[in-house]
Amino acid sequence: MTALHVNVDHVATVRQARRTTEPDPVQAAVLAELAGADGITVHLREDRRHIQDRDVRVLRETVQTRLNLEMAPTAAMCALAIEVKPDVAMLVPENRQEITTEGGLNVYELKDSVREAVQKLHDAGIPVSLFLDPEEKQIDTAAELGAEVVELHTGRYAEATAERQRRLELDILMTEASRVLDEGMQLNAGHGLNYRNVRPIAAIPGVRELHIGHGIVSRAVLVGFEQAVREMKALMTGHR
Repeated sequence: MTALHVNVDHVATVRQARRTTEPDPVQAAVLAELAGADGITVHLREDRRHIQDRDVRVLRETVQTRLNLEMAPTAAMCALAIEVKPDVAMLVPENRQEITTEGGLNVYELKDSVREAVQKLHDAGIPVSLFLDPEEKQIDTAAELGAEVVELHTGRYAEATAERQRRLELDILMTEASRVLDEGMQLNAGHGLNYRNVRPIAAIPGVRELHIGHGIVSRAVLVGFEQAVREMKALMTGHR
């Protein structure tokens, strides 16, 4: 069964809008786990626009499932990850001008710097996931770098408005998903997934985890965090 990892970044976004103490992403993570989430994901950005260092440290002490730390492949972020010891470190691209992550990490062109980050994390006993666009050269490079996990960026699929384009993007994801599995890496997926588009992604053969944030947090504003997580889990398992 495909696991659901809930990204609580945007709970922190609301908090940081007023520079106050609430809502607390740690409390949201607890509610998500109580509702059946299989893991918690946070992205500690270099500009600290939402998740803060304190959040990561407290989550490491409180998360009962699995903690996935999204981070840029920099020396400073590697040092923090080595200190905190998340269950998985996911290397992602980061552009301070972007609203959200705009695409996968280009490991093909950044091979040397990514290799250094992967080695540091592996030396500390931390498994590495790479957030990649569904492209052959990126996946082949990920295998070369020794990543345990590839999370395929589902943004183009999620943003497609025409059914024909959506089907095309889904076909691409399915083809590259097979490549990830053939290379012996764990297959995850995420970005832009919501209650309307999640089922086809959850049905991709071999997909182990979906990482979903904004869609769940948006729904939680209306129905509560536990209900929002339960509804997403139900949709993900409804295809089986």
